[in-house]
Amino acid sequence: MEARVKTGFWARALLRRIAATGRSAMVLHRGDEDAGAVLITLMDRKGGFAILRESSANQGWERVTLADAAASDTYIARQRNYDPDLWVLELETDSVEEPVEKTLGTRRDQGAA
Repeated sequence: MEARVKTGFWARALLRRIAATGRSAMVLHRGDEDAGAVLITLMDRKGGFAILRESSANQGWERVTLADAAASDTYIARQRNYDPDLWVLELETDSVEEPVEKTLGTRRDQGAA
């Protein structure tokens, strides 16, 4: 069994880290405190939207680029219907094209084999 940081702890730490940089970040939906999956919505001031989801292979994040807020809302609603334990976090970025997923880290214990 793979070791993971509890989702609630990880989400709160990420929000604090983002806030410390002066950016906006918030919880849109609180999922299971211990083991819920995480979706991160990215939005920029130009109206761009993207979603980061945890990779099914536990290798970081997968990016889903969306056309607009309605497409983002539809995607999130579909995922929440499928997984009610899902956490949804929203981060503001300068551009949704920024590879922020490289700086987010994961809940997976990198030392676990």
